[in-house]
Amino acid sequence: MRLYPIAPFLLPHEAMEDCILFILGFHVPAGTRLFTNIWKLHRDPNIWPNPLEFKPERFLTTHSHVNFRGQHFELIPFGSGRRMCPGISFAINVLHLTLARLLHEFEFETPDDAPVDMNEGPDLTLMKATPLRVLVSPRMTSTKC
Repeated sequence: MRLYPIAPFLLPHEAMEDCILFILGFHVPAGTRLFTNIWKLHRDPNIWPNPLEFKPERFLTTHSHVNFRGQHFELIPFGSGRRMCPGISFAINVLHLTLARLLHEFEFETPDDAPVDMNEGPDLTLMKATPLRVLVSPRMTSTKC
């Protein structure tokens, strides 16, 4: 969710009153529309040491205080505030179940046994540069009751 958000920008927000952005101290007049570039924020080396490395243990040690429910602005894959994704609770509950079920039931491999290319293409929704091609085979034989 940090390295590969669904889209590079959050929905636009409009400042209701004059304010100062907390990161760099920019003055934002009332009525200004703000576009948050979460792709850049999630890969910022000032916030995330070695941001391009997949290190899930960082959420158990150095960034254990960070959650993704919109309260910590260094990780906001679902947005924050009133325009936060309304399906966050559903996604959090179903994601683990779906992933566990897929990993339990199937074997996944690429046709050439090559690593998956994770580069993004130039698109509004960050589609992959090369389409994902995997071979899926059942892990267990099905049994009928």
